[in-house]
Amino acid sequence: MKKWMRALPIDERVDALLAEMTLPEKVGQLNQPANVSPGPDRDALAAGRIGSSLYASGALGGNVRDEGLSIRAIEQCQRIAVEESRLGIPVLFGRDVIHGHRTVFPIPLGLAAAWDAELVERLCDVAGSEALREGVAWTFAPMVDISEEPRWGRVAEGFGESPALSGRLAMAAVTGFQRHIGATAKHFVGYGLAAGGRDYESVQVGENTLRNLHLRTFKAAVDAGVLSVMASFNDIDGTPMHANRRLIREVLKQEWGFDGVVVADWSGIGQLVDHGVAADARDAARQGLLAGVDLDMASGVYLAHLESLVGDGEVPLDLLDDAVRRVLRMKFRLGLFDDPYPRTTADPIGPTAATRALAREAAVASMVLVANDGILPLSDQVESLHLTGPFVDEGEALLGTWVLDGRGADVPSPLVAFTDLLGDRLTHTDGRFSDLAAHRTRAAAVTVALLGEHPSRSGEANSVADLGLPAGQLEALKQLCGLGKPVVAVVFGGRPLDLAEVLRVASAVIVAWHPGTEAGPALADVLFGRREPSGRLPMTFPRSTGHVPSSVHARATSRVLDFTRDAWDGRYLDALTQPQLPFGYGLSYTTFRHGGPVASASEVPFGGQVEVSAQVTNTGQRAGRELVQLYLHDPVAEVTRPKLELLDWQWLDLAPGETGTAVFTIGTDAFGYFGRDLTWRVDQGLVRLITGRDATASAAVEVRIVAAGADE
Repeated sequence: MKKWMRALPIDERVDALLAEMTLPEKVGQLNQPANVSPGPDRDALAAGRIGSSLYASGALGGNVRDEGLSIRAIEQCQRIAVEESRLGIPVLFGRDVIHGHRTVFPIPLGLAAAWDAELVERLCDVAGSEALREGVAWTFAPMVDISEEPRWGRVAEGFGESPALSGRLAMAAVTGFQRHIGATAKHFVGYGLAAGGRDYESVQVGENTLRNLHLRTFKAAVDAGVLSVMASFNDIDGTPMHANRRLIREVLKQEWGFDGVVVADWSGIGQLVDHGVAADARDAARQGLLAGVDLDMASGVYLAHLESLVGDGEVPLDLLDDAVRRVLRMKFRLGLFDDPYPRTTADPIGPTAATRALAREAAVASMVLVANDGILPLSDQVESLHLTGPFVDEGEALLGTWVLDGRGADVPSPLVAFTDLLGDRLTHTDGRFSDLAAHRTRAAAVTVALLGEHPSRSGEANSVADLGLPAGQLEALKQLCGLGKPVVAVVFGGRPLDLAEVLRVASAVIVAWHPGTEAGPALADVLFGRREPSGRLPMTFPRSTGHVPSSVHARATSRVLDFTRDAWDGRYLDALTQPQLPFGYGLSYTTFRHGGPVASASEVPFGGQVEVSAQVTNTGQRAGRELVQLYLHDPVAEVTRPKLELLDWQWLDLAPGETGTAVFTIGTDAFGYFGRDLTWRVDQGLVRLITGRDATASAAVEVRIVAAGADE
């Protein structure tokens, strides 16, 4: 038996296999073409020239459906690689399993609105399990880019603007996926800062901001054991990330000790030529490998040029070996050498009754009630209800962006769900709003208008210059609301939108994102009060497109923004500065009163902990769920810091009249940051800990960090 096939520690198996490999075989492990098939690619598979493959419809796979996975094709390719190649190294097959596989859950931004790491872990566990049963061993998720730029379509794929929330959900996603398949933290790094919200654009940012904000989520994923990290398309201050040795090789690999695989984004290494920093494909391959990108997705430049680059001494052999070692290590960690073939089963992959129940739970948890004049919850005894708008009988569109294997036919539409509940008390008008919609609105006790974005308007390469609703929707909504009957607006979409006029005219507004497989039943659950709307916004909703960027990241400036003064009371002459809906915002069907925070001590030594507690009382007539959010404000630091930074959060389930207490245990490391010299520091001095229901919270308690033993 070959050494690498024995029951040895993984690194010993990797070293033994690497010692047997020729230079062409090593290069082959770093080559990832798309959509490998047993016919055209037989010779390359048998020669060990293909190390991995992804199955996608193309460079914009999230926007175009493909023909789905073929377990038989994957198995045939794997048998060629394992049984016909000289060393029998299995191929690693990847797929974009972003927010579900056959069972589709809410888009990641919607999942973030649930503020529930345990839920995200469960969902990713299901998605990984379903994908594995179709031959997928690796997904290119989670996306953990931090962005305060809702014009950028890819905010739909992320967990929002807060590093604390996004980082914790990233760790949960990695844990869930990697019970079955490998996960990828993407896109490293700064992609969410793309200029103007235009996909693939340049990024201007310093390393201090990267460390204090954008790198934090990737560090969380690495700490959770993520097996791979994907480089981003953008440049940072002139250096494309696929050639960024400083951030990839020095920070990610050396400083953090990441021993997994750095994979290129689609043709990202070859596109160094398009960036204008590589003279040709050979030069691009040289720069990519030197920077630390281990695996070349789709461009083919490693396969074409690495052998000669090593032979000519332009790429050191030890760097090539390090990249190959990482790829082999990942394959061993995933168990591919011991069990390389897909596991077929007669059981349905999904959606099943159990996965539908989970999808419904997730969709309900993601929906955010942002306005309500008392019309909600609706009574299931309502005399008549009119359902209107472009999503009335939609299934496919409510799955959201980046859905490769879910099926619209599996989705009960809002029309189906509401018909099941109301029968002939329901009327509806499909498609665009119309005169018939106005007529039926007049006749109905209440109208539910389904507004928002089709998923083709979010995700990769789908940026917008205007955050308003798609053309015609707002005008039609105003007409319906002007008829004097209650209108509930449900807004589907993949980004924060400008909802100022919607909030002004509608009786109630729910942000429903793209909810996934159980879209219709989940919406009915929330509107009819069978479940509480507990979602809270994971991104700021700006007052207008012109207010972007608008987020909880705002830092102290030279002239303090003070809304209580006549001078400097805003940064615009023609508009208020505050967001339309702040980060963390969301309503319930009951009301809550928050007490101020109380600290267990006024001083805490370095390395110590402090408990912060806050009482919340349900002052309404229904049981409800309230999110208590804990924020930090550091008034004096070596670098400018956010005026409000999320530290932690806690859910409280309270009966009418009941008071509960949220208790947070905070170590002093949570008060730290990267200073001017880019090293981590925790300062002595005062910090303010603030609790409340969203980022407008102001009730604070002060705690002083002191040197250990200072009170002795």
